[in-house]
Amino acid sequence: MRAAVMRQGQLVVDEIADPEPGAGQVLVRTLACGICGSDLHTLDHADEMVEMASEATGAAPAGMPAPKVMDPSRDVVMGHEFCGEVVALGDNTGNCQVGDVVVSIPVTFDPTGLHAIGYSNDYPGGYGELMVLSDPLALKVPNGLDPRSAALTEPMAVGMHAVNGSRSAPGTAALVLGCGPVGLATIAALGLKGVEPIVAADFSPRRRELASSLGAHATVDPREEEPIDTWRRLDGRKPLVLYEAVGVPGLIDTALRAAPRQSQIVVVGVCMQPDVIRPMRGVVKELNVQFAFGYDPVEFADTLRLIAEGTIDVAPLITGHVDIDGVPEAFRALASPDEHAKILVEPV
Repeated sequence: MRAAVMRQGQLVVDEIADPEPGAGQVLVRTLACGICGSDLHTLDHADEMVEMASEATGAAPAGMPAPKVMDPSRDVVMGHEFCGEVVALGDNTGNCQVGDVVVSIPVTFDPTGLHAIGYSNDYPGGYGELMVLSDPLALKVPNGLDPRSAALTEPMAVGMHAVNGSRSAPGTAALVLGCGPVGLATIAALGLKGVEPIVAADFSPRRRELASSLGAHATVDPREEEPIDTWRRLDGRKPLVLYEAVGVPGLIDTALRAAPRQSQIVVVGVCMQPDVIRPMRGVVKELNVQFAFGYDPVEFADTLRLIAEGTIDVAPLITGHVDIDGVPEAFRALASPDEHAKILVEPV
């Protein structure tokens, strides 16, 4: 099959062996796959990601399987925000049938353990024509939902998980720093919770526009006004939760400086570099700092349902489409936040 392969720190388009489903697995043809900011980070910082993933694997609770860690010196086909059509079944399957359009949490099991689809040397992700999924984890796409929209189940579930694990609830306010895909997913989840006001901050006019379409009550360009001041003008009284959804050095400390006393900071942006904070800022204000990652299976399924029912409209987030040959250029294009939010890879 054709795939965009991460090879020695570069993306190259090449022919690789077709994956084959084993027991309890299904083979799917990729219909759409979002390009994630984590993939951009991985291309530039694969060694650091492997180091941190290895640490997390070692810290897994007893009895809980941890995904095998990829070897960046070997080929990796990334892509974990996907929707596909089942084209073949392995032995001992019963959840999926050939022809089903499905999404899945991007992991699969085999006798050697748990593998993270898109961050594995053995299980290619959605930047290729074919993928192998675990049959029990595959969710059928309901209501005739467009596979392009279904592919955004994964990134939108990240925002839902961040909000579910926070103090955000009716009667609280929220300030979202960064309106990339993760920040936008967080804004949508906050709206579903009944949080008001939601203030969204980003340098990009296009991303601020998307934030408004997903439920932000106010947006702000940090070059023109401090985001915390925008919240104070709108409300300034309700308990505040700040979401750091940028993932660059300095943003956590910025949130610590801005946060009101006894508020909460939820870090959902992925910063790959070492960062510096001033802990006393949090100590004297008795701040709660929480880190959020991923989602659970229920949140993933709930997100798919909300998208299929039209409760979450993800269509405005899709700002570009490429085939496999266009993946390397799409990675470069995503460096411009004014042009794109989410680019989908559509192999066929």
